[in-house]
Amino acid sequence: MTISPKRDVFHAIADPTRREIIGLIAEKPLNLNSIAQNFDMTRSAVSQHVKILSECGLVLITQKGRERYCEAKIEKLNDVTDWVAQYRKVWETRFDAIDNLLLEINKKNPIKRKKK
Repeated sequence: MTISPKRDVFHAIADPTRREIIGLIAEKPLNLNSIAQNFDMTRSAVSQHVKILSECGLVLITQKGRERYCEAKIEKLNDVTDWVAQYRKVWETRFDAIDNLLLEINKKNPIKRKKK
């Protein structure tokens, strides 16, 4: 028996097709056929991408008659924002250190500009 890996929002956005699907349905819910028309792949392949997005909590699928409509739940992308935020402080500290180093180097070795 094969156990499928737990899917999360990072898995969902790792694929460019899934990111594009999120972009399509972010403004308004679309049915699967409407989504599939935007891609050069089978409806079944698009449906598989939507299924992954749904498993990750980024898409809510609702049945209306015979149609299945997909609605984006982009607040789930806050998981990505929160993860990135924890590293922003590290990046800012490193960039500040580089800025300080460059200022120190420029003070010791000023660039001589040629007059025109």
